[in-house]
Amino acid sequence: MAIRVLHFGLGPIGAAVARQVCTRPGLKSVGGVDIDPAKVGRDLGDVAGLTRRLGLKVSSDAAKALKAAKPDVVVHCTSSLIRTVLPQIETILKSKTPIVSTTEELVYPGYTHVRQAQQIDRWAKNARVAVLATGVNPGYTMDVLPIALTAACERVDRVIVSRVQDARTRRLRFQQKIGAGLTTEQFQRKAEDGSVRHVGLTESVAMIADALGWTLDRITDEIQPKLASVTISSEFLAVDPGYVCGIIQDGVGYRKGEPAIRLHLEAYLGAPEAYEAVHIEGSPRLSMRIDGGIPGDVATAAIVVNSIPKVVGAAPGLHTMLDLPLPSFFPGT
Repeated sequence: MAIRVLHFGLGPIGAAVARQVCTRPGLKSVGGVDIDPAKVGRDLGDVAGLTRRLGLKVSSDAAKALKAAKPDVVVHCTSSLIRTVLPQIETILKSKTPIVSTTEELVYPGYTHVRQAQQIDRWAKNARVAVLATGVNPGYTMDVLPIALTAACERVDRVIVSRVQDARTRRLRFQQKIGAGLTTEQFQRKAEDGSVRHVGLTESVAMIADALGWTLDRITDEIQPKLASVTISSEFLAVDPGYVCGIIQDGVGYRKGEPAIRLHLEAYLGAPEAYEAVHIEGSPRLSMRIDGGIPGDVATAAIVVNSIPKVVGAAPGLHTMLDLPLPSFFPGT
């Protein structure tokens, strides 16, 4: 029997998840929830950009939609921040439904959001269902992937991960999140209030450290603007020389006073070369590189969809990618 999926949040990622769910015979979309008035009342297939209608109207009332649809799992794609999604998570868990979420701060919350993580864990255990947050980053490229690579090592001294993306290929919201088009002064203000940054480097550093059994002294997460040297255009905006075209961000975990984990992210319009690279210093020394990089939006949706069977069958409580079986492509058959 197909796993019944309710889609909570139908922005670009939520819509991408819905499109993938509809291609897998072992999964079935049974409802959609969004607060956008332009989406409420419309057919889920139309909102998600499918070529066919599904006969399911998008609702703004999550509790009513959950009661009517009776899903086996909720795919939750609304915000990066735990404080924003906490009431949404509570509403879903009151219906006793498992959750796969894309909330970055929830991917590995034990370092930065202990109290909220404990609350969600209690709710999930009381509901006797599982909750997991995942995605491409955090959730895969800069944490799970290097962790898996260390399995071939007899000793690990340092982990270094680099991710470089040409943001011209990403959606408008992503380009705005990395500050494209801002002045340096505007960038600094938004970086200070947290509205311009990549969310998840601290979580990824903490996940790697725990996987390796390391106790860290501290974790730093520093961001700086990448400035355009020539005019750079994407489908959505143009950036003149001297203006911000993206971010350079470094998450570093210090162990015994030395940087033991370094995560380096560059995401900007016009990056000449996109790639993912992992270097493990130890015995043996290991390096891997994915030329062209991993497409962020497609991969995030895929990891979420491929994690659904693991979450549906998991023990109650809040989980991370460390304690569930590693997901793989789920054909749905």
